[in-house]
Amino acid sequence: MNRRHFLFAGTSLTLLAACADDTSAPTATQPPLRHLVTLPTDSEPQRGDLSKFPRCTYCGMDRGQSHQSRHLIHFEDNSVDPTCSIRCAAISLSMNLDRAPQAIYVADFGAAASPKPLIHAEAATYLVGSSLPATMSAHSKLAFANLEEAMVARSRHNGRLAAFDGALAAAYADMADDSRAARQQRAALRAKPADSK
Repeated sequence: MNRRHFLFAGTSLTLLAACADDTSAPTATQPPLRHLVTLPTDSEPQRGDLSKFPRCTYCGMDRGQSHQSRHLIHFEDNSVDPTCSIRCAAISLSMNLDRAPQAIYVADFGAAASPKPLIHAEAATYLVGSSLPATMSAHSKLAFANLEEAMVARSRHNGRLAAFDGALAAAYADMADDSRAARQQRAALRAKPADSK
């Protein structure tokens, strides 16, 4: 065996040993749980959510500034994922496939209060692709508790009405373009001279 093969074999064995898990091997019925993000737990996360969860898990945005588009996912294990928008909620739902949501909350854009109160996303009507301001996306996706308010907003700002699943599908469809735009924007910010920042 030449030296190159010997080093390759030794490196391969070291990597295999490092990747091995000393815990019990997963069974066919129970795959190992691996979460990339550690989430807080709370049995009533919707109460005072902005003070308890001020930042979006995925983009770091201040959820108070994006209170009108924020989402909050409450999983069955009482873990909570606070996001600024349905875009970041879509990321959460993709990354946490093994966690079943017991509730998904969204801000009621039609409410007069500030910050906007949370409602159940599955009962909301979303206005998708209107001229209203978007959060983390080129196309806005805002929720309304009241269908009539959503229809009035559509007559003023265009867009289309959708249930939660339709708005979520639109968020996934927009994600490639939105991610590209965010990378370009951040690259432009990094390229600016220090004195112009």
